[in-house]
Amino acid sequence: MKSNAIQSPRRRAGLRSLLWAALAVVAVGLGSCASGKGVMANGGEVTGKRSQSIGEPVPYGMVEVKRGFLNVGLEQTDTLWGRNIPARAISVDGFWMDQTEVTNSMYREFVNYVRDSIIRERLADPAFGGDETFKIEVDRNGDPVTPHLNWSKPIPWRKPSEDQERAIMSVYKRHPIDGTLMLDAAQLNYRYEVFDYEKAALRKYRLNPTERSLDTDNPADPDQVVMISKDTAYIDDNGNIVRQTIERPLSSLYDFLNTYIVNVYPDTTCWVNDFTNANNGIYMKLYFSSPAYNDYPVVGVTWEQAEAFCNWRTDYLLKGLGAQARYIQRYRLPTEIEWEYAARGKEGNPFPWEKKEEGDDTKNSQGCFYANFKPDRGNYTEDGNLITSRVSTYGANSNGLYDMAGNVAEWTSTVYTEAGVNAMADLNPQLDYRAALEDPYVLKRKSVRGGSWKDPVSYIRSAWRTWEYQNQPRSYIGFRCVRSKASTETGRQRRK
Repeated sequence: MKSNAIQSPRRRAGLRSLLWAALAVVAVGLGSCASGKGVMANGGEVTGKRSQSIGEPVPYGMVEVKRGFLNVGLEQTDTLWGRNIPARAISVDGFWMDQTEVTNSMYREFVNYVRDSIIRERLADPAFGGDETFKIEVDRNGDPVTPHLNWSKPIPWRKPSEDQERAIMSVYKRHPIDGTLMLDAAQLNYRYEVFDYEKAALRKYRLNPTERSLDTDNPADPDQVVMISKDTAYIDDNGNIVRQTIERPLSSLYDFLNTYIVNVYPDTTCWVNDFTNANNGIYMKLYFSSPAYNDYPVVGVTWEQAEAFCNWRTDYLLKGLGAQARYIQRYRLPTEIEWEYAARGKEGNPFPWEKKEEGDDTKNSQGCFYANFKPDRGNYTEDGNLITSRVSTYGANSNGLYDMAGNVAEWTSTVYTEAGVNAMADLNPQLDYRAALEDPYVLKRKSVRGGSWKDPVSYIRSAWRTWEYQNQPRSYIGFRCVRSKASTETGRQRRK
């Protein structure tokens, strides 16, 4: 039978309707495929995005200390010295830690940075060099910017003009007796600012009064005057550092911005002041300044100077990274518990090295010492050193850290209390207190860990706790920095 090629108008209209309906079905199908990666593929549910690990590069000179659990302190009272060292089970997040103590050459970079900053300021100052190219006040388009030093322009050390030489030599002085040319340490002041994020986050300091109390039966008084204290500092007309802790009504986030000015040059006289009736003048003259001691741990640095170094090191890093610094955390001193956790190694040993079943805990099977300390009464040299030793002279612990026992004791960020870890949380424990200038001196004690080249074996145990005043330099105290990791990771459950 032949089909009829000529169709009626009604039939043609019906076919067109079917065609449009089919196209609509195809369009819906295509739309579903196109949105397969979107919300509609999940029935309209909010799904979010999976976490992405942050590829944080290993900081130069640091090693990773992975998060974990530890019984810190001593379970029993110290039988040798009668000290009761608080003990507690704690958990610590992972962090980066300097593999060695900060050396003289590392700290000297800080001192030289402060020196060069002053010189650049004076090279741009009309009263000295008068060269405005050492300071940047406009951008490439000629628009004004916050004035800052031009670090790309080198200081003319070799062939300065008369004005430039006057600016350079203004930070030096000659010894009035022997005529030695030396840095004028009194001028080497470093100014920095720290925003207290944790204090600003406290509910009682909220700028919006309605956010200070969540108790709907007892809402916050909107007219209540909230007092805030902050640290500030300035240089007076005589060149002296003036430090103040001021109290004033809360008004803005700037109330949580603290300003510090710290003289950064180490107190090299600590070698004489720490040891009366001793001939240590050679260390006072050479230990920090001579390149022979470049790889030795810096000493004569107060807690306040160590804090300033951490801030400078952070700014130095961030300027070098540029936009990549978004998630990078700041350098800081380790907390007291972070320090002990890192020192004990992955096994939680009493010393940074593996615990021996019998025999001398301070020597290996060949009779060599594990650390630089005072092995016997008056015999400092039995371990091979008289004072400090080059960093990493002795072996590293299982975390890859050197000199976590002996060599120099190390500052921590933790304020010292007899209660120790018992007064802290069991998660990332810390007691932080920035003492005001007018506070009692006892509140300015900071925890010091690790023991030093002058200490007996009991003092170099990882759990041993001692302290020093934050403004007191010592020939046997140095420091190392840590940096919190940019992210944490979900791990597998540990089975017992």
